[in-house]
Amino acid sequence: MVLQTYRKLSPRARLGVGIAFTLWGLIGLKLSDKAEEKLGYTPTEEDRKALERFKPRIIEVEKEVEKVIGSEK
Repeated sequence: MVLQTYRKLSPRARLGVGIAFTLWGLIGLKLSDKAEEKLGYTPTEEDRKALERFKPRIIEVEKEVEKVIGSEK
C-alpha cells in the first residue's frame, strides 16, 4: 500500500522523499555519537576487548595455479 502511494507521486516528489530520508539518516548518524556521549553509553576498553572475539578474521591461503586444459605440457 505504501509502495503504491509512493509510485503515484510525481518524480519530483519522489526525489524530495528520497532526499528527506537520506538527510534524516545522515543527521541521525551525526547526532547518535553526541547523544551516546551525553547519555554515558560510550564503550569502555573492556567492552572493546570483549567485542574483538566476534570480529571476523581473514586467513590468507595460498593456492597452486592449476594447469589450463590444452596448455603446453
